[in-house]
Order: sequence, then structure tokens, then C-alpha cells
Amino acid sequence: MITIIEANSPKLLKAFVQFPFTLYKNHPYWVPPLINDELETFDKNKNPAFATAEATFYLAYKNNKIVGRIAAIINWNEVNDQQKKKVRFGWWDVIDDIEVTKALLEKVYEFGRQHNLEYVEGPMGFSNLDKVGVMTEGFDEIGSMITWYNFPYYKEHLEQLGYVKEKEYLENRFPFSNVKTEFFIKANELISKRYELRSINFTKSKDIMPYVDKMFNLFNSSYANLSSFVAITDVQKEYFKKKYISFINPEYIKFIMDKDDNMIAFSIVMPSFSEALQKANGKLFPFGFYHLLKAKKESKDVLFYLIGIDPEYQSKGVTAMIFNEYYKTFKSKGIQNCIRTPELEDNLAIHNMWKHFNPETFRRRKTYSKKLI
Repeated sequence: MITIIEANSPKLLKAFVQFPFTLYKNHPYWVPPLINDELETFDKNKNPAFATAEATFYLAYKNNKIVGRIAAIINWNEVNDQQKKKVRFGWWDVIDDIEVTKALLEKVYEFGRQHNLEYVEGPMGFSNLDKVGVMTEGFDEIGSMITWYNFPYYKEHLEQLGYVKEKEYLENRFPFSNVKTEFFIKANELISKRYELRSINFTKSKDIMPYVDKMFNLFNSSYANLSSFVAITDVQKEYFKKKYISFINPEYIKFIMDKDDNMIAFSIVMPSFSEALQKANGKLFPFGFYHLLKAKKESKDVLFYLIGIDPEYQSKGVTAMIFNEYYKTFKSKGIQNCIRTPELEDNLAIHNMWKHFNPETFRRRKTYSKKLI
């Protein structure tokens, strides 16, 4: 018999966060999150996403043992502003028992129907900066700190329960040796002169802070046309600023400004923390912090986390300026592999941007949807 319990106490929320550590114990490709970081994400008093969203967390038990978890989420900006009558599900992990998946999803449907919503989509988080998608290919590749890993049967469970593909995301990579300077060095000079643009580089995190609000405003405007986009609120900007900016190597953040000091492009790259997080196994202390700090300084793999370009400049070659700056930084650090985080399959502009580097798609993931009516 399967029992579903709402994780509505600190003890149960901790069990919710820790369940994947049991499910994926000793798995070579699963990358564990930091436990305290996850708990903060689910804390209504700390995560500003709860100002415009609500969520309920569920645990599935069988024979007095946890066998699955799921979060039911409503993003009210999405429902009210975009008229998408959608309940989301995320942080879904389960043993290979479709009845457990079915029982967990029933709770999501119940939550959606209580609020007169019409369909369910997932897995996805509160916002566009959260993890997204069920992995459908690439199971023999190590995950990253900004994606969910899952077993192949997750996809099978959803499809057997009548879910259909809503969106597909591609993860691509290329060796740094594929980067040929003739594609951007000359263009960098031409573009910067023609449009009177300049690059800004950093060596200290504190120098980045005055620009961060401009960066998030540009993020909102540059991604506004994508089908799944929900703008980041001012409160969320402050939260992400405090939580993430100091965590990223300052030299991996690049801004392009126009002659009036308006930001027209930005890019954030992160060192790969995957192996460091595996060693930390969910905890910063006593040794997790050391492994993460070491990866920050020494990792030879980098993840292109976010890139945004003002719509007015999106077809004017501004990426040549961004690539030029990263080339210099990566060469000095001996970077070997460049990895791109999940990008929508239909985001042709972003895929076109990388074509000269001969990237390979090494992983795919999808969100799935189903009508509630």
C-alpha cells in the first residue's frame, strides 16, 4: 500500500531533500545538491519565489519507507499574467514503480484542480533559473549542479500515464580546442567600432554588484519571447544576487555596454562543480567547502550558464565580443571543455550562435504535460 504525506514540517522537508541521496547512493553520474541550499529553496521565509508562487511538497511511503517525492507548484505570475492555467511539478524522484508515480501525481492534480487550473507540466521549478526537465538521453554522462539527473524509467512512467512532450531542451558541449579565433577576433573589432560598444571584465565580485540589476533587466527583456519564460521579479533579483554572484569566478562574468553605459549583452560562465559536489555529498562541512573552492580555482571544464543580448542587438554579431573576452580568459586558465546548460530546442538564435565551434549534443531532456480536465 502506498501512502502520500505532505512534507509540512522541518523534519519531513529534510526527509524530502534527503530521499535522492538514498535513491542514487554511489551512482557515478548523479550530482547531489547541497542539503542546506535545497532546504532554503523550500523555505517560504527565505526564497522570494514564494511571493508570487505557492508549493506543496509530498512524500510517498511504502512499507514505512520513503519511495518517492514530488513538489506541486503554482507560479501565479504565469497563471494570471500569461493566462497559462498550469500547475507545475518538480523535484520529482521515485523508485521504479509506476503506481508510486501515479499516486504522487494525483496530489499534483488535486492541488491544480483546487485552483481551477487546466493542465500540469513538469518537471520544472519556480522560475526559469531553476532546474528543468526529465532526462531522456545522456544517462552515462555526469550531471551538473544546475540540472536534475534521473533514471531512464522516469520518462517511461510519464508516457505510460498519458503525458506528452511539451518542450525539449538540448545540452551541448565542445572542446576549447574547437574554438577558432578567426570567427570572432576581426568581428570583435568591427562590431565594437561600428556600434560604439565596450567590454567590461572583472577580477573582484564586489565590482560586479552595481551592474547586477541591469543584467537581470536585460535577462528579462532578452528572453521575453521564449514560450516558457516568466520574468524574474525585483525581490528575486536581490535573492539571486546575494546567493550566486559571489559564488561565481568574477572573471567568468562579462558585460557589453554601449556608449551611453547601457548594458546590451551579458554572459555568465561557471566552473564545473560536479565532481566537487559528489565529494561533498550534500554538506559544506567539514570538507565540502574545500572541494568546491578547489573546483572554483582549478576546474578545467566550464558551463555557459546564462547569456543574454538586447533584442535590438541580437543579429548584429555582439557575440563576437563576448567570445573574444572568454577566449582570453579561458586560454590563460587552460580550460579544456565548454559545456552549455539546457537550451530550448526551438531557440534557434542560441544554437546558431555556437555553430562555428562544432558542438555535440550529449544530453536531451523534456518537460511533459497532461490536461486536468
